[in-house]
Amino acid sequence: MKIILHVWRQNGPDDEGKFVRYEVENVSTHWSFLELLDVLNNQLIEKGEEPITFEHDCREGICGCCGFMINGVAHGRQYSPEGRTTVCQLHMYKFKDGDELYLEPFRAKAFPVLKDLMVDRSAFDKIIAAGGYITVQAGNAQDANNILIPKEVANEAMNAAECIGCGACVASCKNASAMLFVSAKISHLGLLPQGQPERKRRAQRMIAKMDELGFGNCTNQYECEAVCPKGIRKDFIGRMNRDYMCSLNKEIDIKESVGAI
Repeated sequence: MKIILHVWRQNGPDDEGKFVRYEVENVSTHWSFLELLDVLNNQLIEKGEEPITFEHDCREGICGCCGFMINGVAHGRQYSPEGRTTVCQLHMYKFKDGDELYLEPFRAKAFPVLKDLMVDRSAFDKIIAAGGYITVQAGNAQDANNILIPKEVANEAMNAAECIGCGACVASCKNASAMLFVSAKISHLGLLPQGQPERKRRAQRMIAKMDELGFGNCTNQYECEAVCPKGIRKDFIGRMNRDYMCSLNKEIDIKESVGAI
C-alpha cells in the first residue's frame, strides 16, 4: 500500500520549520511505524537528501524514547483503539492504502525541538533529580518478606512505576502540564515504606521544579490519561496534590503508614 506523510522538518530550536510531503510505496502491513520511517530515510539518503530525525531505542514500548504526534494525537493513539501503544509498537496494518498522515514533534515550552521529530525531554530528568529518589541509608538489602506490604498497596505502587516518561501526557495537554508524569513518580515512591520519610518533601521539591521548568497546570480534562501508553491514571494527580498540600501545612497530621491509600 501507499502512505502519504507530511513530516515536520526543523533544523533546530531557532529554525521556523515546515511540513514536507513524502510518499512511501509498497508499505508492508508487517512494518512498525518506525520501520516505515526507516525505509523512507533510506530512500532519502539514496537521493542525497537529509534523513528525518526521530528518537528511538528499544522499539519495544518500554524505554519511552520514541514519541511524536500522528494526525494531532500523541503516539497515534487513535489508530490503536483496542489497546495502549507507543509509536514503535504501532503497526502499519492499522492503516489503509492512501492514508495521509501528519507527523509533528511533541510541542511544549519545556520540550524544545532539537531537530525534526526529536525534542529535548531532559526537563523530566531535572524533575526526578529534584526529588524522585530515596536517600535513606538502609544498609544491605533485606529479605523481601521482612517488610510486609499489603498487596493492594504494592499493586498501586507498581501501577505508578509503569510510567516510562515518554512525554505524551505533556504533548496532549493544552497547558503542557507534566502533572501525570510527576504524580506517577511521586506516588510509586510515596506508597512504599522506604519512601515515607521524604514523602512530603519529595512532592514539594518535584512540583517546584516542574513549575520552574515551564510546565502548565492541570485543568482536569484527562487528555493525558487518554494517550498514556502505560495507562497511568489521573488518580495519582490527586494523591500528589494531597502530599503537596500537607507539605505546605505542617498543622495537618496525615497518616503516613503504608496502608494509607
